[in-house]
Amino acid sequence: MLNWADMSIKQPVVSKMLVNSLKRDRISHAYIFQGSRGTGKSALSRLFAKSIFCKNLKDAEPCNACKDCRRIDSGNHPDLHWIIPDGASIKNDQILQLQKEFSYTGMESDRKVYVMEDADKMTANASNRLLKFLEEPGAHTTAILLTENSQALLQTIQSRCQILALQPLHEGQFEELLISEGLPQSSARLLSQLTQNYEEAMEISGQEWFAKARKLVVQLVEVLETRPNEALLFIHSQWMPVMKDRELQQLALHLLLLWFKDIIYLYADRPDSIIYIQEKDRLENSLRHWTRQRATDSLQSVMEAKRQLDQNVHPALVMEKLTLQMQR
Repeated sequence: MLNWADMSIKQPVVSKMLVNSLKRDRISHAYIFQGSRGTGKSALSRLFAKSIFCKNLKDAEPCNACKDCRRIDSGNHPDLHWIIPDGASIKNDQILQLQKEFSYTGMESDRKVYVMEDADKMTANASNRLLKFLEEPGAHTTAILLTENSQALLQTIQSRCQILALQPLHEGQFEELLISEGLPQSSARLLSQLTQNYEEAMEISGQEWFAKARKLVVQLVEVLETRPNEALLFIHSQWMPVMKDRELQQLALHLLLLWFKDIIYLYADRPDSIIYIQEKDRLENSLRHWTRQRATDSLQSVMEAKRQLDQNVHPALVMEKLTLQMQR
């Protein structure tokens, strides 16, 4: 079970601030936990909630064994409410229902906590209703808003919350964590470049497409180097059938981007920074074909392709354009 000792390794500054507030019994009525995906916002919220509700608290550390801790772990604590977007947004009705729930007396204690994931996805009406809720907080109510971008929240909401910025894990730390879970170093290093979310990394590592995508990146580069006239055929016959949706396309393009980063690392005499460590010999052979400038140009082309996918350009058109740019 996650505890404050574990969390302080991942988020030392934020953990210290929250533990101090618990020890001094000076818990704010509203927090914003801001951090990129994978920084542990949800896990931190759950741990903080345990420390608020646990009746066997010792130096701010929850026992992880009492009824309150177990209910929080199972998602069934009656005084902890977790709000997630309904579709693409958090809607006015969800905040209205939250207010209704909080008008009742706590079932287990006099405290109530609510956690809102992707708080920046509130509709305008939901934001205004939440603002009114924050303006008149209950004596023992704690709000925790989770977001990757606190600036997307109303300034008036920000001003009523304590904003805590979570820092991304160092890539080396995350790689070591994945290795400790049994992943080979080659996979762990690649995954640490794709995500900093532990659950997502472990899920990706077990998916068949991940192994296929790594292989396709190497094959695409080989085709571009040795049979460039066949590159478009490769994209349509090999690449596109595996990368069936935009999310997979984005991840595959990121893997391709990392290949060109590795070439640039070799030119910069930084072999220890290489991400495709199993393909070092192939990468060194690639130096014969890709000058530093061509590798840099290709890297920039891949970044532009990723942006075009975000703008809903058709994936096949994106890959055709990218391939033609890399052929030059």
